[in-house]
Amino acid sequence: MEMVRKGFQVLLGAVLIYAGITHLTTNRTEFQAQVPTWVPLSADFVVLASGVVEILLGLALASLGRYRVQVGWVTAAFFVAIFPGNISQYVNGIDAFGLDTDQARLTRLFFQPVLVVWALWSTGAWRSWRKR
Repeated sequence: MEMVRKGFQVLLGAVLIYAGITHLTTNRTEFQAQVPTWVPLSADFVVLASGVVEILLGLALASLGRYRVQVGWVTAAFFVAIFPGNISQYVNGIDAFGLDTDQARLTRLFFQPVLVVWALWSTGAWRSWRKR
């Protein structure tokens, strides 16, 4: 089971690295659509900064085995922190990433908790917390 966990941890790292790179390149405008208007920073800065954070988290997930529990908690917190962007996209009816209906944007909201659970489970962070 530990090999499966580690595999999912590395896979999540790869997904985050890929997403971070697209934040900085091909999907930069699409990601800007998810930045809530109440954020007091430019949407472009938020997208660039979150892209860098995603790349760093992805690299950490893929390589920092010794700190996997801490990286798991930080990654889960990151997914929680960016959730308001997904909510904003739904509430404001903003089309991006092929999410061009309210139903599609609503469905997307249910995948963010999956990412949180994935980060906590694959790194052993949840198990470590339960043992305390």
